Amino acid sequence: MFNNQLLSRILDIGEQMLISGAEISRVEDSISRMCIAYQVKRVDVLTITSVIQVSVHLENGEVFTQSRRIRAYATNLNKLDKLNKLSRNICSSLPDLVYIDKELEEINKEQPYSQYAHYLIYALVAGSFTIFFGGNMADGLASAMIGMLLKFLVNAAQKMDKNLLMINIFCSFAVGAVAIFAVQWGFGNNLEKILIGNIMLMIPGLALTTSIRDMISGDTISGLLRFSEAILLATSIALGFGLAEILFGGRLV
Repeated sequence: MFNNQLLSRILDIGEQMLISGAEISRVEDSISRMCIAYQVKRVDVLTITSVIQVSVHLENGEVFTQSRRIRAYATNLNKLDKLNKLSRNICSSLPDLVYIDKELEEINKEQPYSQYAHYLIYALVAGSFTIFFGGNMADGLASAMIGMLLKFLVNAAQKMDKNLLMINIFCSFAVGAVAIFAVQWGFGNNLEKILIGNIMLMIPGLALTTSIRDMISGDTISGLLRFSEAILLATSIALGFGLAEILFGGRLV
């Protein structure tokens, strides 16, 4: 029997899917399919980048409505895959709330990478992109070290402020300043290559790609919201690096 508790669990799944990087159409389709599997009369789902709202109409005339406010994103495609499997399992077997709660708890507590792994990944990505775009080994090493600094700054900034625009401005400014000083002190040769390597860590590529997919799928409002967010984030990154260039006299040569 469908009830408010079951709708809440279904919204939990949809919320985590959206946070983990799912496009709008997938979130709405998954929520609708899970509700319909329990033989409800009608399901209305509205999802944008910051809100999920669901209304479920039963055959006896009861209506259940709930909504969720989405305030932050943490892209995790492995988690998204497991949430997709859980939603399909719910549709096929109609499990009880105990089973759904247990599966959600297992999915939410998984930590795919440790903080040490994150630092290593930032270093490898930054250094690799620097060399890929024409930097030498010294530039790659400098970029890798600055990439680890960037990860530290992102972690620290997220504890103090949840505004991604301010976090990006602060982190890109700090990374730009350190890169300029590193080149001026002889630790690295090509400033622009070092900056490119670290900029690639911050570019909101997934948000931009997902926004285009949303618009193609017909979710124009959500797509435009994601697209605007991606452009604002990219602008904040450019602003931070630009301020570092202006204040500390970096020369792109």
